[in-house]
This record gives sequence, C-alpha cells and structure tokens, in this order.
Amino acid sequence: MPTGVIDVVVNPYTPEIVAARPGWSKDFLGRKIGAGDRLPGVTTEDYLAKMDRAGIERSFLIAAKLGPVTDVNSFHLQIEVVAEMVAAHPDRFSGLVGLDPTAGMAELRHLERAVTEYGFVGAHSYPHWFGLPPDHRRYYPIYAKCAELDIPIQLQVGHCLRYDDARPLRSVGRPITLDTVACEFPELKLVGIHIGWPWTEEMIAVAYKHPNVYIGVDAYAPKHWPETLVHFMNTFGREKVLFGTDYPVIDPERAMREFAELGLRAESAAAVLRDNALRLYDLPT
Repeated sequence: MPTGVIDVVVNPYTPEIVAARPGWSKDFLGRKIGAGDRLPGVTTEDYLAKMDRAGIERSFLIAAKLGPVTDVNSFHLQIEVVAEMVAAHPDRFSGLVGLDPTAGMAELRHLERAVTEYGFVGAHSYPHWFGLPPDHRRYYPIYAKCAELDIPIQLQVGHCLRYDDARPLRSVGRPITLDTVACEFPELKLVGIHIGWPWTEEMIAVAYKHPNVYIGVDAYAPKHWPETLVHFMNTFGREKVLFGTDYPVIDPERAMREFAELGLRAESAAAVLRDNALRLYDLPT
C-alpha cells in the first residue's frame, strides 16, 4: 500500500465537539449507521495515533455547517476550532470551511477569511441541509469565490439519510446537478463526496465528462463500493477519485484495511490515496 495517505473528508470528533453537537446527531450515529462506539469522541492525540495505525499522513478537517443558523436543529463548527487543530499539527491536518448558501455576502467573507487568514485548503457544503440542489443559483456566488480563490469545494451528492425523525430532509443532491455547475464554472474544482450513491454511475459519468469534477469515496466502507466505481478508479478514472472516510462515519483503520482488499493496481491505489489530493489541493509533497 502507498505511504502518506490523505483522507480528504474528516469530521473533527473530540469529546468537546461531541458534547456541543445536537442530540439527533448522536442518535443518528449510534442507531442509523452503527457508529455508536465512536459516540464519546476521541482526543486529537488519540486520533493522530489512529491515523498512524491506518497509514494516513494527513486528514482534511471540516468546519461543517449543518443547516442555516436560523434552524434550531442546525450545527455549525466554528472555523477557529478547526484552525486551532491545524495550527497545532500543520503536518497532519488541513482545514475545510463549511458553507451555507443561504447566508449571502456574509458567507463569502467567511469563506475568504478561512482561506486567507487561516490557510484552509478548500470548501465544503451539504446541499440537502439547506434544501438547495448544487445547481441552485444561491450557490453560484460561493462557486465564483472558490474559483477566484482557486480552492476546491466538496459537495455531498447522492441521497440523504433520515437524520432526525422530526425533520426529514429531501435528497436534493443528484450527481447530475454537478454537470450544470461544471459547464457554467469550468475553472471551479468540484468534488462530489459520499460516492453519489445510489446514483454512483451518474457521478462517474459527470466526473468522466468534466476535467474539473472529482469523486470523493467517503461515507461508505470500501467493501460496499459499487463494482463500477472500483473499476473506474482502477482504470480510466484513477486520476478523478480521492480517498476519504467521513469519520466518524467510517473508521480510518477499517477503511484502509478494506481498501487494500480491493486489489487495485499500484498506480491506481497511489493516485486515489495520495497523488490526486496533492495535485487538486496544491499541497506540499
């Protein structure tokens, strides 16, 4: 297996952050996806040790925004929290700024501050939390600013699970919506995360069509990845796929163990696990 693996989708999950998260998120992790063993959270030091055991050199930490700030069920992780973790371990962590497309000009200033003041390497957003598909006009100022700053933006594509019974969310992130975005913003670096399931072939088609569209293979354990996705990353799509876990959804040690069992060509594994992230996010080698 290649060394120096980069995990491009990680949610910081320290005990302090877990304590601040709303109750529905803990219930979701424990009941819906079976990650109850990770509910108490892990210290930064323990997570670094987990990365070492998994062979992961760097993790991208998301200052996530789950819904508009006006929603009582929303959760926003402040960029200062992630920036502090990155500053303490700059050789192991990089920051991604979560974005709310409903917040107007304030969000553009928030994005620019995260990149120019704190050195965040990319942006991130969950379309279904805001009820807006990726090709909605309210995302367009964000896309323009990301292109101007020359940073990639990750967008969850695929269906939306039922996070909270009191507020089921519509699945608005069909991968095909990235086709429109890529056509209108050819300079924007787009990463469709969460593999696009159950429309994974649609995600593959969009990534194959556009040089600026990539697939993040996170949130689903490698042993469950569709065969068409494994074939794509092992052959003609090896330069269009980036490894991720969406921790705490998938444990990195499990992810790396199952990734090795896929039996990819050496050059394909190296591209997916490290090289593509280095190139797309312009990271030092």
